[in-house]
Parts: sequence; structure tokens; C-alpha cells
Amino acid sequence: MRSPLSPRSRYRRGLAAAAAALLGAGLVVAGSSPAQAAAGCTVVYRVQSQWSGGFTGDIAITNSGDPVTSWRLEYDFPDAAQRVTQGWNGTYTQSGRHVTVANAAWNGTLGTGATISTGFNGSFGSANPVPTAFTLNGTPCNGAAAPTVSITSPAANTRFTSPASIPIAATATAASGTTISKVEFYHDGLLLNTDTAAPYAYTWGSVPAQTAAYHLQAIAYDAAGVKSPTADVPVFVDATTTPSVLADATGITVSPGKTATFKVTLSKAPTANTTVTIARSAGATTVSATPASLTFTTANWNTAQTVTVAATAAAAVDSTATFTASATGHTAASVTATVVAEGSVDARFTQLYNDIKNPANGYFSPEGVPYHSIETLIDEAPDQGHETTSEAFSYWLWLEAEHGQATGDWAPFNSAWTTMEKYIIPSHADQPTNDKYDPSKPATYAAEHPLPSQYPSQLETGVSVGTDPLANELKSAYGTSDIYGMHWLLDVDNVYGFGHCGDGTSRVTYINTFQRGPQESTWETVPQPSCDTFAHGGPNGYLDLFTKDASYAKQWKYTNAPDADSRAVQAAYWALTWATAQGKQSQLSTAVANAAKMGDYLRYSFYDKYFKNPGCTSTSCAAGSGKSSSSNLMSWYYAWGGATDTQAGWAWRIGSSTSHFGYQNPMAAYVLSNVSAFAPKSPTAKADWQASLNRQLEFYQWLQSSEGAIAGGATNSWNGAYQAPPAGTPTFYGMSYVVAPVYEDPPSNRWFGMQTWSLERLAEYYYTTGDAKAKSVLDKWVPWALSQSTISATDFSIPSDMEWSGAPATWNASNPAANTNLHVTVTSKGQDLGVAGSFAKLLTYYAAKSGNAAAKTAAKNLLDAIWTKKDSKGVSVTETRADYNRFDDVYNASTGQGLYIPPGWTGKMPNGDVIAPGKSFLDIRSFYKNDPDFPKVDAYLKGGAAPTFNYHRFWAQVDVATGYADYARLFPNG
Repeated sequence: MRSPLSPRSRYRRGLAAAAAALLGAGLVVAGSSPAQAAAGCTVVYRVQSQWSGGFTGDIAITNSGDPVTSWRLEYDFPDAAQRVTQGWNGTYTQSGRHVTVANAAWNGTLGTGATISTGFNGSFGSANPVPTAFTLNGTPCNGAAAPTVSITSPAANTRFTSPASIPIAATATAASGTTISKVEFYHDGLLLNTDTAAPYAYTWGSVPAQTAAYHLQAIAYDAAGVKSPTADVPVFVDATTTPSVLADATGITVSPGKTATFKVTLSKAPTANTTVTIARSAGATTVSATPASLTFTTANWNTAQTVTVAATAAAAVDSTATFTASATGHTAASVTATVVAEGSVDARFTQLYNDIKNPANGYFSPEGVPYHSIETLIDEAPDQGHETTSEAFSYWLWLEAEHGQATGDWAPFNSAWTTMEKYIIPSHADQPTNDKYDPSKPATYAAEHPLPSQYPSQLETGVSVGTDPLANELKSAYGTSDIYGMHWLLDVDNVYGFGHCGDGTSRVTYINTFQRGPQESTWETVPQPSCDTFAHGGPNGYLDLFTKDASYAKQWKYTNAPDADSRAVQAAYWALTWATAQGKQSQLSTAVANAAKMGDYLRYSFYDKYFKNPGCTSTSCAAGSGKSSSSNLMSWYYAWGGATDTQAGWAWRIGSSTSHFGYQNPMAAYVLSNVSAFAPKSPTAKADWQASLNRQLEFYQWLQSSEGAIAGGATNSWNGAYQAPPAGTPTFYGMSYVVAPVYEDPPSNRWFGMQTWSLERLAEYYYTTGDAKAKSVLDKWVPWALSQSTISATDFSIPSDMEWSGAPATWNASNPAANTNLHVTVTSKGQDLGVAGSFAKLLTYYAAKSGNAAAKTAAKNLLDAIWTKKDSKGVSVTETRADYNRFDDVYNASTGQGLYIPPGWTGKMPNGDVIAPGKSFLDIRSFYKNDPDFPKVDAYLKGGAAPTFNYHRFWAQVDVATGYADYARLFPNG
């Protein structure tokens, strides 16, 4: 029951992660024999996740008969090789194919209409079919009262070739007296789409190859909400061996009377000259393509040739035409051209959306996970471009919400949410010992030290820790002890080689970095697996780099970035708003319910790290009780973890003592407290979010400088150790003002992007509600930001870095003081495109509500100027990365910079890189030496000029794309 301290992130983006752990108590005990039979029941069996030879199953049991005080579920696996290896929320036994699940000691009571969930990890051989017959206390379930569903196509074991397009069709029949309300389509337990009208069908597109079968599944619901048993059909997707015609885009835009282009190549060298025919295969005849054919030879097969698409002056805006590039013996490529008004911002959204979703551009992994950037050599918060963050997932949801608004197609939004659940929200198998968590003893205290060289930090059991007021409420609301929140960082390509829980091979794996105080920059972190089984690192894995204790246990640990989860809620709100206007709100019911659920758990970010009360200035200060330890602000993180050994009996949870203004999201707080569709299940959640909304608005007021920019934030744990702050330090409800909350290399409030990210959320909230406090802050911020910017329709320069002086006045809610002693200075300006997109959205929402003409003009000009930076993959500008001189920095005690490893500590990364004193960032990431961009860095390290790069960060592309969409929607006449 040990766990590391809170990590930090850096450069432009960051967050913190997990801290100390505490014992939990509890043992799952087998239930007694059933006391009586259930008169009726419904069982829904789902495969939550699946990997080679293994899977996680979830079983929802609904009792439609008389109440029971104990229960026994029984079923048979269809395949003899299927086995239960570990179970929870019940006691599992298996004999041959027959599985029996008896209630645990605490969940035997099952009232009429009540539902309980149990789950397990299992293994399988060549196939993993779904059981179809269940009994509860001897009574058959899913009987005549339940609807039935069957998948009519494809047939079982049909083989497709990647990238496959798999049409799925189903028939559903309701019991007498009712009707079918919807059919849900899944693959391997992951929701693909919901169809509310017969014929029930969905086409699952761009399916990658894999060795194991995919399981297509369908569940029908009747008008009363009763579910059918799951229909399950296995299919296979094989890697293609057929050569292909390749296009560099799947979609382009063209204006009436204008032209656009796409490029064509072949996937492999032909044996003879090959003719590729270009022809319109569907759509408007007012759009044409030339030439009619292209010739590729054995020498020029991979040299791109251009196809020009032309729209006549009579071409109707929003019409489309699809062109197919085909060749004998080759898989064809298709490109859809959409006609848009010339120069319109909505056309630019469509083009950027197509760029981002074009597989050839490389924004997504083969699993469909968004990368942090197309480029692999990049170090800022993620220390490699093909890692990804919860931030990227939340931006993806935002992108798909805007796409749904523009097209009425909500399947991509639902798919994005499903992919998020699969890969970056830990499953039960990834957080298996939460049921051992004791809310009265959430974690063991360990100080956060200013410098990495002061680590590992001693665990101190003598420091009082408050109580967690949310755990029991959340467990009661959702029937599980698991946390529904994103972990912040994934190694998508498994570049480090940790794999899943030390297996070394699995892709899309949970990792962590920052854990050693505010001076630990991205250049000074030691990457570590979120599931530390001691397979890598030193004898204690990586744990003893961060905490000091007598012994260490194998464990799992995750860190949530509240700004990302709140952005997901924000995106879901807009998606529902726009879908409702289209009459399609029912298509988002599952995602909206899950967004509300995510917001319920996000309240952990309100709490002090060790649940101590605001105003704590010593480790001996009183521990919190009830909700007294909540600041009602969104802090830098919350984290949770526990033992990998399910018999070990402990788990832990922490909040964060520090809140940065840049992480506040009043829009999400408003949605979770005032929009009924997003009301969380927990009985106190709505009131908590209303209190947070009010407190966040005050926080902006308290931190607004004399000029208008917003200063850093506040902490309840001075120096990370609950020390007394210097005399005269201003306070906000007991918390002390901090210039650079959480990290200082570089300072966390130096980057202008923190201003635009946070104030854009405030502007959305103002646009939605007209709140006078929000308007007051924006009325001062917008003129300041515009005064520091130079923006025309062809070029722009906006703030990049800032410096701060003075401090705010201590907050007086009844009589707020003017911050005449708090000042900001812009020290550098630049053309960060992601920030510019965010800035444009902020100005757009503000102008749409306030009528401010200067803000509207600046937003339009900024969006026009960004478009001058368009390239074939999105938008990009050249960046000079002088900070890359730190690639080979070793620890220097006089400067405090460089990778610090404690004396005597040694270990290895999975690839064999040695971790020891005297090593550098690059030494423990030798994979970078094989990166195609590394020669530029190597030349710089040897005395050359600082390297330049044109990066395509996922979040930046989406901030720009959604900027165009929002302006087009709010100002349709330009």
C-alpha cells in the first residue's frame, strides 16, 4: 500500500499526479444460499474490453420479480476454453462451461426493479462468444417479456479486408403489447451506434485488421426500457494484400466557379504501367474532375499526381460530388468534394475536419486514438508526440460535436466517446482494488518538495488526514467503487515498452511522468508505468524515486486532469444542444448520461490533497470532515490508486491543494448544476457544482490584474507541505495567492494560452447565460488582450509570454477591492496557432452576446490570418526550439537543472536504457536517436543552430477548426 507523490507537467501544458496511499479494509465474502426465487429477471452481458486471449466482462442483473435477500446467477459459456479468472461484486465459481455467481455479503438484497452489476476478468481460446441463457435463483431470465434481436448480416465468421466497411443489419421483435424503441450496435462491448427506427442497420467503417475475431453485437430495447439478450456474431478483418490507389484526402471543399485539388499515388510499385481512372461516382454534376486518367510507371508509382476538381458557377452550396480513383487489380480511393461559399469560415471548418480525419495525415493511431501530434519528436507536456492526453480526447469530442452540428451526423461523436471509455478511462480490471478503499483514511501524507533533488519524500503516518465525503455517495449512485474519469497520459505506440501492467507489448498503455515538485520540468522527469509491477526500473520499480518507506508494493495509480474532463462535459452539452435543434437528441442519450457521470466524479478536484480544511498552515492543522475540505474550485488534479493484489486490501484517493485560474470551467459548472439532462446521480452533486460556479466567478474577479489579464491562483498547502505563507500573503477563502501555481520551470502563468483557454470557457458561459459577473471580467480582459495584439486579415501577432508583479488584495466577497497592485507585462509575442484559434473563439462568443464590434472584427481577421498558414495537413507555423538544448542536460547541483537520480539508485527502462545519476533526458529515451527528426537536434547539441519544426498538434488543429465553426454559426452573414 504505497504510492508515489504528485507529479507536474510543463512547457505549455501540465498537470499533476498521484500521491501517497493508505490501507483499506474489507474482504469479499461468498453469500449464503438463495433464500427465495426471483419471479422474473433481465440479464445484460457485455464484453467491456478485450485483448489477445483475455477480456473483461460486465453483467447487469435486473430483478423484475419479488424482492430477494440473496441471489445466485448461473449461465454456461458457449466455448469450452472460456474461463473466469477473477471476479468482483460477487463470488464466481466455474465447473466446465457452467458459471455460478453468488452475491457478496454486502449486495445480496435485490428489490423489485433493482439492478446490480457484477463483473469479471476472463480468458478465451480462439473465440469469445457471448452466453445467451441465464437463471437467477433458478428462474430463467430474459424470457417472454423481453424483446428479442438477431443480427441478420453479416453472417458469422465472414471475412473482410482492412480497412473494412462492415454493414450490420438486425431485426428486433418486442413482446406482445409493446414496441421496439431502439437497437444498439456494438463491437466487442463498445457502442457503435443507436438506431431508433426499422430497418435497424449501421455501417462500421475503417475497421483495422486484427488476428482475433471482432464480435458484432446488438441489443434491442422496448418502449418500457426492457433489454433483449445480446446478439453476437464474430467476423474477421484481414490485412489487405491487394495494392491500392491512394488519395491524400478523403474530402475537400470547393467554391462555385473555383477549383480545388487532391493528389493520387499507388501503394506499391506495379509490374507494368498502370492507368488510374478518375470518375464521378456520385453526386452533383456541377462538380467535375480532371484529368480523366493518370498513368503510373514502375519508377513514378509513389510520386503524387494532381487531380483538379472544379465547380461551375451554378454549383449549389452544400452539394457534394464523390470521385473515385480506380485501377485494375487495385483497391480504389474515393474523395468527396463539398461545395462551399467562397471564403466562408464554415468551409474552412469542413476542410480542417477532413484534414484531421484523413488517415494519411496521421492524427490518429491504428486503434483510432488521437495522438498529441503528427510529429513524434516533440517535448512539452507529453515527452513524445505519439503519446496522447486526456486533453486530446476532450478536443476530439469538441471537434465531433461541431461536425454533428454542421452535418447532423452524430455517430462520430458517439464513437469518440466510446473510444475514450475504452482507452483512457481505466476499466475495472485496471483499478481492481477500489472496493478496499476506506473513505475515512484516504491517503498517507508525504510532503511535496520544491526541488527534484529533495526526493524521495518520506511517507508520514503521523500527519492527520481528513475524510473523503464523496466515495460512499458515488458508490451508492453508480453501484461501483470504480472512478469514472480519464487518466491524463497514454503511451499510444508503446514507445517506452512498459506495455499493460508490465507485459511489455500492449499498445495504448497508461504511463505517468511528473512527480517531483514545482521545479521538475519536462526535461527532468522519469517516465513510469501507471501499473507498476516492478517489471522495469529498479528493485521497487519506480516507486522509491518518489516516496521513501520501509517497503513497497506493486500497485496501480492514475491522475485526472480536471480541465480535460470538464471540456468533455462542455463538448457534450453543445452536442446535445445542437442535436436537440435537429430533433436527434435521443442519439446522444448514452454519451450525455456518461458526461453527467464524469462530472459527478470530477468533484474530487474540489478537495484539498489530504482533505484538510482551507486555511491550513501546518501539518498539524485540523483534518476536514464532511465537505469542509472543498475549495469549490477546480484544482490541478485528482488521483487514485491501490494494490494490484486483490487480496492486499488497500486503495487511496487524493485531491489537489492548488487551483490555477486556467483550469476553471464555469461553462461545465453551469451545465452540471443547471441543465437537467446533465444532472449527476449523486444527490449533492448539483448543489456542489452550483457552489463551484459561484466560487469560480469570484476567483476570476479576485485574480484580475489592473490591466485585465488573470493572475495565477491559490494554494492550501504552501510549499507543498502546509507551511505558513509569508506574512502579508493575500488569501482567497483561506487559500494563499501563488504567482505560478503547481510548476515553475517555466512559470505556469507565463503562457498566454492559459488566458485564452480559460477565458474562452468564461465567454461561452457569458454567451449562454448573460451573467453580469462574467461580462464584467470579459469587458476588462478583451480590451487588454486586443491592445497587446496586432491583427489583420492577412497576418497577426498575439501575446506569447507574460510576467507578473504585485499581488491581488485579500478577497472580500461583500466588497471586492480593485487590484491596483497586481500587474502584468507582455514580454514576447508570436503566432501560436492553437492559442490564436482559442482567442478567436473567445472573441466570437463575447461579440455575439455583447455586440462588441471590435471583438467581432478581430475574431474574423484572426481566423482569416490563420488560414494563410494552411498546409496539406492542417495549419502550421515554423517554431524554433531553443529549449531542445536540454535534451542532453545531466543534473547540475549549482543550477538545479538536469535529470536528478538519487545517489546509489540505479534501474533500467524496458529497452535497457540505464537510469542512474549522471544520466540525461536523452539517455533514458535513446529511442529518440532513431527518430527521423533527431539529426536536427543532434546538430544543435553539437553546436549548431537551434532546430526548427512545423508541428501539427491535435489540440491546436481542433481549436482552429472549431473557431471557424463557431464564427460561422454565430455570425452566419460574416
